Amino acid sequence: MDEQRQQMAYQNYVKKKTPVHNLPMNMAKAFVTGGLICVAGQGILNYCKSLGMDSDTSGSWTSLILVLVSVFLTGWGFYPVLAKWGGAGALVPITGFANSVAAPAIEYKKEGQVMGIGCKIFTIAGPVILYGVFTSWALGLGYWILREVGVIG
Repeated sequence: MDEQRQQMAYQNYVKKKTPVHNLPMNMAKAFVTGGLICVAGQGILNYCKSLGMDSDTSGSWTSLILVLVSVFLTGWGFYPVLAKWGGAGALVPITGFANSVAAPAIEYKKEGQVMGIGCKIFTIAGPVILYGVFTSWALGLGYWILREVGVIG
């Protein structure tokens, strides 16, 4: 009987500690967060175009500014709060990638420039970069082969 009561107490403890997720609410938060980041990006893009920049230059400046703002917000401790609230809406855009590079650098700076920042900066973003480059190479190779054998023109 004591074992059964202990099992019941453990199940109640687990139930109390397990986070409850509300999928529709999480999706709405991600939508709002990602949407606001995109609206900010569109505003920067429109401003750059109003200065007379062409589309490519405006897009480059937009990316640079969004990354810079994301790194500053990560350094000030605001971006992790935003990412926790907005979920994938804050982590998927380019700002989330900048956060994933900046956060380990900030966290490990106490270990020094080389062993801390240099070794740990790509802890989170490294696999994304590696597999992104590898997939691009594999798709490019496949495209080249298909062009060489005349499947695509």
